[in-house]
Amino acid sequence: MTDRIDDIAVALFGELFMADQLARTRISKVLPKGMELSHFGVLNHLARIGEERTPAQLAKSFRVTRGAMTNTLAKLEWAGHVHIRPDWDDARRKFVAISPAGRQARDAALSAIVPAVGDVVRALGPEKIRAVLPVLREMRTRFEHVE
Repeated sequence: MTDRIDDIAVALFGELFMADQLARTRISKVLPKGMELSHFGVLNHLARIGEERTPAQLAKSFRVTRGAMTNTLAKLEWAGHVHIRPDWDDARRKFVAISPAGRQARDAALSAIVPAVGDVVRALGPEKIRAVLPVLREMRTRFEHVE
């Protein structure tokens, strides 16, 4: 039994890893000029939650270092895609919000990403994708809680 579980785990890891690599490559190619996957990820996250976040919260959400998140946020702020303001109660802390220009950039990126991913959905069939989404979500949540 253990051998079968181990074999399945190895096959699952291999498929997830390759699918991730190939999807990232495809999406990176269609993103608007100058936008990186990390930029899109932050903009999409901020747009979906609709609330400010601290750089530390964003770093934790994306499982990156604070330094890496600070670098991404600096680029997004320079492009006018996010607003960074001090915390009025604690000057050591900052809050990040998506700007109207950031929302437009995110929407433009989605307009480019959806057809690229839509090709895969059409090729496999929406029914298959709908069937696998709950499993992928559950896997993601289990991985999120494993440290």
